[in-house]
Amino acid sequence: MGLYLVIFDGQNEIGGVEVDDYSDFALFRNTVLDRLEANGLGTRVPTRMLHSDCSGEWTPDESRKLTAELEEIAAGCKELPPAEFAPGWQKSVAKARGIEPRNLYECFFDPAGKPLVDRLISLARLSSERHLPILFR
Repeated sequence: MGLYLVIFDGQNEIGGVEVDDYSDFALFRNTVLDRLEANGLGTRVPTRMLHSDCSGEWTPDESRKLTAELEEIAAGCKELPPAEFAPGWQKSVAKARGIEPRNLYECFFDPAGKPLVDRLISLARLSSERHLPILFR
């Protein structure tokens, strides 16, 4: 089952990020926990880490915090060595798009091969600017 993070203004979708499987978003979360949260779950980036990976929403206020946390995650991941891709679609997308990660940040991309953290930052900014929640679909 796929995860789509989306912002609606009324009936109109104004932004969205396809993460692919819920397990992929959980892998991203678990990698952040293992590599960046040495003091425990939610101690460094609580808005991202303490939220369910499969349901709910981030409010516009949470999105402001999420933006800063995702920027911190991006900076931290750029300082770490790359990880192996999880079994599945990432290897084929990386091969098709010529993605050869030099750091952990570059290991996370959406199904189109675009940097996942950057896409999430843009979505969180849009949420806070437009005062609309990010919904998990």
